[in-house]
Amino acid sequence: MASRDYFAASLVRNATPIIICSAILLIVIGTAVANSAALDRTVTEALIRVVYVVGLYIFVGNSGVISFGHTAFMAVGAYATAWQDCCSATKSLFMPALPKLLLESTVPPPLATIISGVVASLFAALVGVVIIRLSGISASIATFAVLAIVNVTFSNWDSVTAGTSTLVGIPSYTDHWVGLLWAVIAVCAAHIYQTSRFGLSLRVSREDEVAAKASGVNIFTQRLIAFVISAFFVGVSGALYAHFLGTISVEAFYIDITLLTLAMLVVGGMNSLSGAVVGVGAISLLIEVLRQLEHGFAVGSLTISVPGGTQEIGLGLAMLLVLIFRRSGIAGNQEIGGQLFRLAQSAAVRYVARSGNVAVSKHSSSTPGPERLT
Repeated sequence: MASRDYFAASLVRNATPIIICSAILLIVIGTAVANSAALDRTVTEALIRVVYVVGLYIFVGNSGVISFGHTAFMAVGAYATAWQDCCSATKSLFMPALPKLLLESTVPPPLATIISGVVASLFAALVGVVIIRLSGISASIATFAVLAIVNVTFSNWDSVTAGTSTLVGIPSYTDHWVGLLWAVIAVCAAHIYQTSRFGLSLRVSREDEVAAKASGVNIFTQRLIAFVISAFFVGVSGALYAHFLGTISVEAFYIDITLLTLAMLVVGGMNSLSGAVVGVGAISLLIEVLRQLEHGFAVGSLTISVPGGTQEIGLGLAMLLVLIFRRSGIAGNQEIGGQLFRLAQSAAVRYVARSGNVAVSKHSSSTPGPERLT
């Protein structure tokens, strides 16, 4: 009995990542069965965004500090993987100032992806020691300053990053299966972290810093841990993105991707893991629909299309509608597993109550009443 109760409690506690990963798996299987190049590209790109946004959630969702600078870690991850697995001829031509070991060696893409995440984490640890001491809008502005510094540095470091030129020759490795693997790893890691004592301590500081300090929570340490873990997955998303396109440029890792990923987190609900994933799905679907409308579709002999820039307008409207009518996001800052459990629990209670009423009714009808006196 005790083991059965423990299993049930464990299943409820881990229901959210199980449901999310199962849903992602079904989507990927459907994509593989459809065998459509356009659909495959859309789904793979969405999976890379899941890795990024879930990584962003690990810090933002648990700390309550909005970060505008995580795209810097994506850029670091993308260029770190290019330094490792581009061919030697490309490195010598575009990045001649790289260390001799990197110039003469080529690392397999799977290993290069992991190393790129580690490099992004180390960079996050260095900058985090300074900016994580700040709170509120000051910390948010500081993270954006890091993004600006990385962007300017990479744009002008011609001998290492090829400057503003497009860097080519990165091996194509990311497909929907690779994206699925890393999306599942990111979701599971985020769930493990948020349910650990580190994640719970950080969530306490999100709700009330004074109370957290009074309880002995070291807010700086907890935020730094989340910041470093978060940077790892955002760096991995950068490496996956580089292996997806086969080319990278500095301008791809700046304002556009920053606003897009933050919009996904806000629309889904930034205080829940489910919200992070739901936000990616909702915004990716919206973008794809608007993209198809911009390209135009035929109705008989008539071609209908919307003006360019409709994607950006649609994204802005989506954020406004969510902020006005559902400030906690589509998921309501709730986890899918918890919501389903509460629904099942309430349904069970209603069923038991209904069964009890029926039983009482049958018992009353079958019990003979008192005899009448004559």
